[in-house]
Amino acid sequence: MNTKTLKNIHKTAAILAFVLITSFLTSTIIADLLATPQQIVHVKSTILMFIPGLIFAMMVTGISAKKLYPGAIKGVFKIKQTRMKVAAINGVIILLPAAIILARWSALGQFDGLYWTIQILEIIAGMTNLTMIGLNIRDGIRLGHKAKKRTTR
Repeated sequence: MNTKTLKNIHKTAAILAFVLITSFLTSTIIADLLATPQQIVHVKSTILMFIPGLIFAMMVTGISAKKLYPGAIKGVFKIKQTRMKVAAINGVIILLPAAIILARWSALGQFDGLYWTIQILEIIAGMTNLTMIGLNIRDGIRLGHKAKKRTTR
C-alpha cells in the first residue's frame, strides 16, 4: 500500500473515532438532561451497538500510524503515541465497562445514585479521550503542514 493511501486511511480512521466519541458524548448529555427514561435506554443501546466501530477506528488509527512512522518514537510522535495509550487504557478500563453497565441498568430502569455516578465518570473519561484524539488530530495536521513546507522549498 502506498504512503498516500495509508495516510488517507489514518486520517479517516482518526476523524471517524473523533466523530463517534463526539456523538456518544453529545447524545448522552442531551438524553441525560432532556430525555425520558425510555429515550435514555435507546441512546445507551445505540451507543453500545456502535462501540465496535469506534474500537475498529481506533485500531486502524494506531496500526496505520505504526506503519507510517515505524521509527518515530520521539518528539510529537511520542506525545501522540502516549495520548493514544492513555485513551486506549481509558477506553478499556472505564468507557467500555461503563457503556455496558449503563445500557443494562437503564434497560432495567435502574437510574439510582450509582448509575449517575458511573454516568458522570463515563462523561469525564469520554471528554478526556475526545481531547486526546483532538490534540492528536491537531498535531497531525501541523506535522503535515511542516512536511509540505519542507517539500516545497
